[in-house]
Amino acid sequence: MTENAATRNRSEYSDLPDLKVTRSRRNVAWSGLGALLVVVVLYRFPYYVGPGTTGIMIQGLIVLTLASMWNLLAGYAGLVSVGQQAFLGLGAYFVLIPAMHGITPWFGLVIATVAAGACALPLWWLVARLRLGYFAIATWVLASAVMLVIEQISSIGGGTGMPLPGISGYDPAVLTADTYWAALTVAVLAIGGVYFLLRSRVGLVLTSIRDDERAAKSSGVRVGFARLLVFIVAAAGCGAAGGVLAIQQLQVVPGTAGGVFSVQWTAEMAFATIIGGIGTIEGPIVGTIVYMVLQQELQSYNAWYLIVLGVVAIAVAIFARRGLWGTIDEKFNIRLFPVGYHLWEPGERRSRPKPVGTPPTNGRAIAALACGVVGFFVLPSAILAIVFGHLARREVRRTGEAGDGLATAGMVLGYVATVLTVFVIIYLLNA
Repeated sequence: MTENAATRNRSEYSDLPDLKVTRSRRNVAWSGLGALLVVVVLYRFPYYVGPGTTGIMIQGLIVLTLASMWNLLAGYAGLVSVGQQAFLGLGAYFVLIPAMHGITPWFGLVIATVAAGACALPLWWLVARLRLGYFAIATWVLASAVMLVIEQISSIGGGTGMPLPGISGYDPAVLTADTYWAALTVAVLAIGGVYFLLRSRVGLVLTSIRDDERAAKSSGVRVGFARLLVFIVAAAGCGAAGGVLAIQQLQVVPGTAGGVFSVQWTAEMAFATIIGGIGTIEGPIVGTIVYMVLQQELQSYNAWYLIVLGVVAIAVAIFARRGLWGTIDEKFNIRLFPVGYHLWEPGERRSRPKPVGTPPTNGRAIAALACGVVGFFVLPSAILAIVFGHLARREVRRTGEAGDGLATAGMVLGYVATVLTVFVIIYLLNA
């Protein structure tokens, strides 16, 4: 390029503002210090409350781990899975099987984490080419297939399950406290792992894939490898949570009704993520707190408990389209765990950054996904998922918002839940 051409090019772009792309550093230090203090307080928790309250906290930490893994899949990689209960169940059995051979369940948690991640590799090749609702349904079918295989193995209890050996000599209070510390460790590692993964180059890759997969591929991004990595990490996290669940329940039962392979686990992790704010690290934390409060207050109302959860999910998805924490972040610019890059304009206050390359997610798309998951338990929610899904897809194509995958997945789940409910009703009428 000649000197005159270079001068001419500089003059052509001289009117453009001097934009800068930066990443928050100060927030990371304060967030790390605050997180450390919270972990220290939570570590002391069993010393000040009874085993009953500690047991509730264990359940909350399990849901938090699962929600963080599901958020990594759906919120950052665009993989809406309805089959994460497969890895939860496998994790429980990978604690049970070593315990049957004399290995302590505490070391079994490490085995469960690694083994669940390893099992994700062959399962990934079965669903790698699927997208949107097809991926969601395929993962659900795979989870059901894994459960059916486990139920045929009589040496590990078959369809009835079996108690967990190796911990019968523990004092109940000590066992509850140890289980709590194990659950806390798993949850902290899960959240920390997701945070540092998203702060790395992989996080940028996932953001580009989520926003525009075709553009990411054309830029040389290894889309398949990035999604495989996220799928394995999410499976390992769910496997660790399943191992903690097996220790807490002192038994492993594979059945779908309250068992380790129940689709209700996926409903819980999706609910917590959507309520708190999908696509944010803080979202699953806030959503888990809301979910546990609702569960403790409404669990005595039987079926009404699920209906209220569905109504809350729909209301939040419509009126707080980015979830509770996402709405707070949007209005007050509060980021406890910043993972993205930000665009700064001249004269702009540095407390009000603009996220780079993150289009808003359509509210009806999130509502469709929430209704689709809850629709497996409440039929009206499945019908709403179909309606919201169709409306969201039209809006996404018209406005350019993100959320087409969420809308399609929710719509497909709504159709499947409706068909299954009709079959169940017909069966009950003919019984």
